[in-house]
Amino acid sequence: MTIDADGLLEQAVKGDTRALAQLLELCGPKVRSRIEGRISPLHQSSLDADDVMQVTYVEAVMRLTRFKGGGASGFLAWLSRMAENNLIDAIRSLEAGRRPDPGRRVANAGGTTGSVVALIDLLSGTMTTPSRHAAKDEAAVHLQRALSSLPPDYEKVVRLFDLEGLDIKEVAQRLGKSEGAAYMLRARAHDRLREAMGPAAKFFSQPE
Repeated sequence: MTIDADGLLEQAVKGDTRALAQLLELCGPKVRSRIEGRISPLHQSSLDADDVMQVTYVEAVMRLTRFKGGGASGFLAWLSRMAENNLIDAIRSLEAGRRPDPGRRVANAGGTTGSVVALIDLLSGTMTTPSRHAAKDEAAVHLQRALSSLPPDYEKVVRLFDLEGLDIKEVAQRLGKSEGAAYMLRARAHDRLREAMGPAAKFFSQPE
């Protein structure tokens, strides 16, 4: 990495969006070359390196305040880790999609409110009986607020796949993305929702 890259990073961290865009343009091809060869022929019809990079760029913009330092070389390593995680999530989801588990789908779980509560269960990693004690109205309002704070594609993929129960192929078509990209968007959307909503326990009332 060059001194210019370090300068771009310094300006980007201060909030210069143009500097961040230039930095991503500089680092992107290096990251792309690292992940391109890791996409097997089995998945190439549903996922390519550009899909991974598009989601990674969105995450980089949203998460720059989490970057811990290390100069431009550290930024490249940080960006590479995000891209690798996105790729792993996409491949896992594509493979899981070939053997869908109905228990992981939340749509139609007792109507719209039931879907919201089930999604909160999914995000919290419980998928158990606490949903029966959910403060349903409060949970629905908070989830809708959190969803509306996400980037448009993140919000849309959750609404279409998790809440409306559409097939991933249809979700991808509506997004204008590949199936792999839709899965990556969903994974990152779930991460951002967990952060926006905070501890799931506050949405559940105590059993009577």
